[in-house]
Amino acid sequence: MNHNLLLFVILIILVVGFIAYYIIDQNTTLEKKLKENLGKETSKRELSVEGSLFRVLTRESDIQINYETKTITYSNADFELKPELMDLYHKIGFLNKTHNSVVVYPIFTEAAYNKNGFYDFYEGKCDSSCLTAKISTDFNGEYSSSRAAFNSLRLLGYHYITDIDIDKDPEILKKYDSVILLHNEYVTKKEFDAITQHPKVIYLYPNALYAEVVSDYDSNTITLIRGHGYPSPQIRNGFDWKFDNSNLEYDNMCTNWKFYEIDNGIMLNCYPEYVIFKDQTLLLQIKNYS
Repeated sequence: MNHNLLLFVILIILVVGFIAYYIIDQNTTLEKKLKENLGKETSKRELSVEGSLFRVLTRESDIQINYETKTITYSNADFELKPELMDLYHKIGFLNKTHNSVVVYPIFTEAAYNKNGFYDFYEGKCDSSCLTAKISTDFNGEYSSSRAAFNSLRLLGYHYITDIDIDKDPEILKKYDSVILLHNEYVTKKEFDAITQHPKVIYLYPNALYAEVVSDYDSNTITLIRGHGYPSPQIRNGFDWKFDNSNLEYDNMCTNWKFYEIDNGIMLNCYPEYVIFKDQTLLLQIKNYS
């Protein structure tokens, strides 16, 4: 009897042990799979982009496809040079060459488009408190417009500054022979004046200098003052700028792109975000004007 009881106890222990091992093994396998999937999700990998002059590294979750406009946005993408295209980069860029051009990264516009920013107010998702937006200073905001041009030009050797640099010191633009503006839709009055008074500006994106904001660096925010239908629906350009070309931003295919002259530089007649990193002719023309 005691012998049978002992065997029974041993059997129970073995069964419990097997079940425990199975559960632990399953949990370990699940955890491993989750970590693998998380790794795939959080780490960037090279994406094959037809016609791209640069390596494009991004996460699958950051790829946004607009089937209506037939465009693909690579949010938060990193660009890298392709070793086999170094001769081309020297032709269309300033690698290891002296130059005096500067690109202005639209950090204020990035803030305006971020969550709980201006566009949530425009769409009725929040009250006027959303007209004050936090400035992101690491170029990693949710809004990705201009990033393709910025990444391309930066890799090609162009100097760069941000809206903040101009707002704090409008005289900074006088150090440069030419200024390349991206989708700098929201700017301060000091920045607007500094840009429009510079003699040689490339307005690379339509809809630049569209609305006036005021900055507060103690709270690291911008607040909309005027423009984009605010404070009155009749107000479009916040500076009443005669060279506003916002109507051209809807051409994002840039099939027939060209620059045209204005008083202090040239403007592109389309929205180049989806083509600039593929178009060596466009990049060469930017270089030749700079």
